[in-house]
Amino acid sequence: MIVSAAICPCPPLLAVELTGQAQVLPDLSTACAAAVSRLVAAGPDVLVVAGPGDETADWPADGRLDVALYGPALGHTSRAAGAGPGAGAGRGGDPGPDGDTGPGGGAPALPLSLGIGARLLDEAGYSGPRVFHGIGALAPPAACLRLGEQIAASAPRVALLAMGDGSARHSVSAPGYLDERAAPFDAAVERAVRAGDLAALAALDPALAADLMAAGRPAWQVLAGALAGNLVTEILYSGAPLGVAYLVAALTPR
Repeated sequence: MIVSAAICPCPPLLAVELTGQAQVLPDLSTACAAAVSRLVAAGPDVLVVAGPGDETADWPADGRLDVALYGPALGHTSRAAGAGPGAGAGRGGDPGPDGDTGPGGGAPALPLSLGIGARLLDEAGYSGPRVFHGIGALAPPAACLRLGEQIAASAPRVALLAMGDGSARHSVSAPGYLDERAAPFDAAVERAVRAGDLAALAALDPALAADLMAAGRPAWQVLAGALAGNLVTEILYSGAPLGVAYLVAALTPR
């Protein structure tokens, strides 16, 4: 059963080693830390991180973000937003759930969304069991909802962190350039989260999300499948400061 859930984006700029600065967007970093702290405070038996990747696959519990894979992406401001082809995949896409390791043959290298999620758990001081689920960018809603149901049933007390950015087409300098549909799309996602409208999240159009480079769509639909009933929700951050929509929210079943 889900006892606590949260939504966070996964731009590389959340990793200070990549930005060369303490914080590029301090309000965003603070909101993500607050959201994950709530997950930890719920006392889950397991904390599950779900996020987009090149394929739908489970990843090792000891996986970590390999910053060396993403450093080159920050050579341009648009790449720092963490969206667009290649920005979330590192060199040549996600490293793959089997066999690839981090620097020096250490912990397995995770896809960007899961790697940022792992860092957020570490920074919140979470040392309990963790599970990482990557969801293919084109995974159909039914598969995402089904995965969410499986996650909810995986332990008596489950906390779920859904990682993923909104549309990367909010301005002419955004990774995907300006698309007038981006703002209404992300506003609708925020309204659905704020209202705890799981049906609206489940109904998001994968094709439209792909056009708008809204990488978080599969993870949001996993969350919709995991949760049920009335929710207490709080939006901790919402904005598109680099032309990419970032949403941070906390969701708690009543």
